[in-house]
Amino acid sequence: MHLRKSFRAAAAALVLVTAFTPASAPAQFGALRDVAGRLGGELGVGKILKGKGPITTALPDAKWGDPSKDGFVPREAKRGLAELQRTPNGGFVLQPGYWAMAAQSYCLHAGTHGPGGGEGYLYAPPEGSARDAVMTIVRNSVNHPDIDQHDIQALLWAILSRAKFEDLGNNLKTVAARLLTPRQLASLNRSALDILSGPALQNAIGGVPEPLRTIMEAEADLRRMLTTPGTTFAELERAAVLAGMAPIGPGSLDIPEGRWSHHPDGYWIRYLPRGYSETMIEIWVPQGSPGVGKEFDPATHIAVPGNTSRQRLLQSGRPRRES
Repeated sequence: MHLRKSFRAAAAALVLVTAFTPASAPAQFGALRDVAGRLGGELGVGKILKGKGPITTALPDAKWGDPSKDGFVPREAKRGLAELQRTPNGGFVLQPGYWAMAAQSYCLHAGTHGPGGGEGYLYAPPEGSARDAVMTIVRNSVNHPDIDQHDIQALLWAILSRAKFEDLGNNLKTVAARLLTPRQLASLNRSALDILSGPALQNAIGGVPEPLRTIMEAEADLRRMLTTPGTTFAELERAAVLAGMAPIGPGSLDIPEGRWSHHPDGYWIRYLPRGYSETMIEIWVPQGSPGVGKEFDPATHIAVPGNTSRQRLLQSGRPRRES
């Protein structure tokens, strides 16, 4: 208990006295190493693995699917979301009509398959211990269009795999310092794991059934690669996104492609992924509906697949970049 209190005090002091700027990020992450390391020795790997996951959103959380709208196409002409007023969160102030945007999206479920044709996705909000950090990243990314989408995805994989942020490469440290607050950075280090491999990894996940075992092994691979100099994004992607035909995962539901979700704010939304890194978002706001004037904040939207062996997709307010 005394060690936990010491860690919290040290982390709090670090947050108060340190300004996380891109130029100084590598040195400041080194300062986190000492306080984060002390906690890791006491808590151990097992407790972290058994704790609340960084993002826990799953199919049971996607409660707003609307089968009555299957096959429905709004009568209004489709218009671009970019025509709407933007919000400080990088979202959009909704108005009546049929709106669409090809948005940058992100994998939130390493060790699973990417989107497949003919399978539907439903709306669910982000949940989990890293919920606020994940939403902050994609919200702030709207105001930093110079940050490459691959770097944002790598940073999200670092959070999902519980990688130690002070051991990341300087480029990702800089990206993290631009998109996250100092307090969030310190919090993420508290939940980080040491790099596990070989017998240590097998002991940590021994007895875990598939497909969870594959997911945990993919996260361990990501932790190792994210802290290994020279690792390319293509290598990270191969570890995180499974190749080949996706099986039907446990607890899956038969969700047809293009199913609308009736968002609790009073509008309808559907997700049409084009691979994990791009999703066509379509929104229908009927005239006079409660959705008129509400904010559509993509950072609060996870597109959850009906097939649980496929990836959850975090949405963003950044449009697809034309090649």
